[in-house]
Amino acid sequence: MAAATVSQPPVAAPAAIPAIPAIPGRNDSSDSSRSSQTITEKVKLSSPLRTSSFSKHRSSHEGHVPVDRSVSPKRWKTFLKAFKHIHDLTPKEVDDFMASYEIYNLDWANEEDMVKAFGPNYQQRVGDCLRSYYSVLNHLCSLGDVEKMYIPPLMDKKASVLDNQLLYEESVSRDIGLKPGMKVLDLGCGRGRVAAHMASFSGAQVTGLNIDENQVAQAREWNGQCGLSNEFVVHDQNDLPLPFADESFDAFYEIQALSLCKDPSASFKEIYRVLKPGAKFSLLDWVSLPAYDPADPIHAGLMRRVKPLIGAVGTPTPASFEKALMDAGFTVTKSDNPSIGGLQAPLIDKVDIYFRSIRRLIHGLVRLHALPPHFKLLFDRLCLDGQAFVQMDNMRLITTTYRIIAEKPLV
Repeated sequence: MAAATVSQPPVAAPAAIPAIPAIPGRNDSSDSSRSSQTITEKVKLSSPLRTSSFSKHRSSHEGHVPVDRSVSPKRWKTFLKAFKHIHDLTPKEVDDFMASYEIYNLDWANEEDMVKAFGPNYQQRVGDCLRSYYSVLNHLCSLGDVEKMYIPPLMDKKASVLDNQLLYEESVSRDIGLKPGMKVLDLGCGRGRVAAHMASFSGAQVTGLNIDENQVAQAREWNGQCGLSNEFVVHDQNDLPLPFADESFDAFYEIQALSLCKDPSASFKEIYRVLKPGAKFSLLDWVSLPAYDPADPIHAGLMRRVKPLIGAVGTPTPASFEKALMDAGFTVTKSDNPSIGGLQAPLIDKVDIYFRSIRRLIHGLVRLHALPPHFKLLFDRLCLDGQAFVQMDNMRLITTTYRIIAEKPLV
């Protein structure tokens, strides 16, 4: 079937990173020989989680780890709302979304190519593309189990994608020590569903930051309906400084938002500035792993296919993130892949199979003129190269679930 495709130049090798001190629990090979620290965490996850007045509405999936679903939206309502939004897209909104994929032809590290493609104000062009991209993508993702726009680490093999998200988010709350009354910054907050779960589970107050006005409006609406006092700000993470005073927050987390970050070193320094001494930092993001060889044509070909799928402009590595954090002043305390066996592929495959099934239905309805033609265009683009993503994860060339926990020193 015809699919909307984009041509892409070869991916450049990431810049060399100077040697850095060993990190406790460091494991960037994404293999099954996990650190003892991570194994201990798995044991903790298999025992009952703490309960509080903020996490009293809990349920379990087939006898496995209980999760807090008290602020999870009804899937059918979300599906219908997203479906209507996609149905009513204007031709310009569809065209802008498809055109936005041009930014994934390039890499932040190759500034000369960025200037050549978009001019000296290339960062503004990238920001415009991202707004067009996410204003549609968030609704496409909401038709499935990735309304939060991330595929989580594999925390429980028998759990759904949604429950693996909840399990991971609750592990973040523990990793950064969230407690009632604490203020936490969520970078790339999307539709505010993660923020709602964090606040419900821990009692903390979340401030979410996102580039897309549409998602921020949805975040405010949903968190208000849940009776939560979380706040949401429209802001491009690459537009520094961040709009917060020094030492405003007790903790920080981000989930797969840094693939769009132009300069992690500068961003981490800003996050360091707005965190209080002793505050903890949680990162879960995409990285290129040591097995990836940009000179290998198979590796490079897969990378050109996968980066547009996952929305990645940069090509970070575990070492580059660690160095940027330590240069900013943080102490890195954990650096690993929390997925069972170091593989996220089983969940990627679930999501891919679901959306390809939906695509077949969409194709049939478009042929019958029951849906406008742009449905086919959008779903062909959305479903392009899902199996390449699965292949790269199974080959341990990349992961979108690399975790780093860090801390701002007390002094």
